[in-house]
Amino acid sequence: RHLLDKEPSVASGQTPTPFIHTMKAAFVVLALALGAANAFVPHPAAPRRAPTVRSATVAEPEKATAFDLKEYLETKRGKFARFYFLSNDELLEILSSAKDPQAVQPHLRKCFEALVRLDFGDDPGSSDIFGMLSPEKERVDLGKHLKARGNVEDWLTNVEDRMKSSLAGFMKAALIDYDNPDQERHEWVMCGHAGQLVATVAQMTWARDTEKAIRAYGEGDKENGLENWFDYFKKDLLKLIELIRTDLKKIHRKIIVALVTTDVHARDIIDELLEHGVSSVNNFTWVQQLRYYWEEPPVDTCIIQHSDARLEYGFEYMGATSRLVITPLTDRCWMTLTASYGLKLGAAPAGPAGTGKTESSKDLAKAIGIFCVVFNCSDQIDYKMMAKHFRGLAQSGTWTCLDEFNRIDIEVLSVVAQQMQVLTEGRVMGKPNINFMGIEIVLKDHHTIITMNPGYAGRTE
Repeated sequence: RHLLDKEPSVASGQTPTPFIHTMKAAFVVLALALGAANAFVPHPAAPRRAPTVRSATVAEPEKATAFDLKEYLETKRGKFARFYFLSNDELLEILSSAKDPQAVQPHLRKCFEALVRLDFGDDPGSSDIFGMLSPEKERVDLGKHLKARGNVEDWLTNVEDRMKSSLAGFMKAALIDYDNPDQERHEWVMCGHAGQLVATVAQMTWARDTEKAIRAYGEGDKENGLENWFDYFKKDLLKLIELIRTDLKKIHRKIIVALVTTDVHARDIIDELLEHGVSSVNNFTWVQQLRYYWEEPPVDTCIIQHSDARLEYGFEYMGATSRLVITPLTDRCWMTLTASYGLKLGAAPAGPAGTGKTESSKDLAKAIGIFCVVFNCSDQIDYKMMAKHFRGLAQSGTWTCLDEFNRIDIEVLSVVAQQMQVLTEGRVMGKPNINFMGIEIVLKDHHTIITMNPGYAGRTE
């Protein structure tokens, strides 16, 4: 009924497009209502039957409709878990325009980290998907034979799978291209690789070459030791800074600025290794760093090691995004977050407002290539909203940052704690499926981070 209350403003004699989508959504609700109330007009000659359990009284059809609509949306969300991060109205708008793939475009921002548009080519009626675009207008090819046909949840699942497989393939190619002896590092950056690939491959090669220098330093090989590696890396960094001063395209400038941000931190780490005289790759000064490796088959993927934690790179598309400046406090925060993830537990950064708890968590997820959903908590949150969020989190394998978690009422927090306990126990025991609040769901590895700033008015102590 609330959908039909929106009347069109027909100033030009044409029905506006938003109203058409609203009417389509209303039609979906009406169709479900007819099925829910078991409403039909019997033929006069049809034999009369006793009322069944499904027969509804005057007061029941609306409840039955709401229940069946909820079940219908739950079914769709179960097939594509990222739909849990959309509201019911947004999901209804997508489902009511299922035959028009372009109608999904405005909602991609909530389902993916940086995939904001899909490239359907020049034909407006095309169902062929050729690539994906980021907010910075960076385009990454998605290969051939990817089509937006069938149920929207099915082809969006295919888009997610192709996104990850394409980025993995391009990353391996960028790593091979980096080792080309005919080009220098700053030239490789300009070769047309996506910003995410440039940042990650640069981290992989830095960890590889730093370990070579540590081993050489331990063996007394000064020519290939840490001192020469520090000077060589600093020269590469200066070449990137000089490159920024030239006339660059906006997208290239973003990629290089993000790379310089991480390179400055990498230079400081090499300086710290020299200061401590590190001569073994097992020294904690080196082990405590975030290190990237490309492991050969059968693993054949990017592996991240941080202290005792071992993580697989997520290959979520991040676009040509910026990066936070990495400080010693950021390093310690990240080590706590990755250690808790490795132990299959949650994490809880605490501190005054504005100190970067949420942003540090998001930036770590960005560095690992995992979609991180920030959920702003308030005293209006109830346990049903949190259950919906947790179902999406567990089935999609994403990270979440529950911002200002202690603003939730204490009565609700007690139930939320039980929900989190169920998910944690399932992860620790390695269960592929769990029963979560009466619903059987798939359980993937995920991470829950809560941020709190105690001592403020309106916060639960």
